Amino acid sequence: DFLSLSSNMLTGSIPSQLGQLQNLESLYLHENMLTGHITSHLGDLTMLDHLYLYNNMLTGSIPSQLGQLQNLGFLSLFGNELTGPISSHLGDLTMLSELHLYNNMLT
Repeated sequence: DFLSLSSNMLTGSIPSQLGQLQNLESLYLHENMLTGHITSHLGDLTMLDHLYLYNNMLTGSIPSQLGQLQNLGFLSLFGNELTGPISSHLGDLTMLSELHLYNNMLT
């Protein structure tokens, strides 16, 4: 299953309820105007392979819960306003083949 809402000029924060979509394999929310933090509830999407949140206005740090996504192969968070250290939990993503974090304010 996948959910693609990219390039729709969506505003506001990422709803925590997305974490209830247990069969979701791909989540595309890139190129919108989403703000606020990346919800830790995305870590509940254990089937997720693709997570594209790039080119929004997301702030805060990368939640450690994303390190629970053992099937995640593609993670794109570039072009946001993310801050803080890059979570060491991303090292737990053994299936990860692409990681895009550029154009943020990460340390």
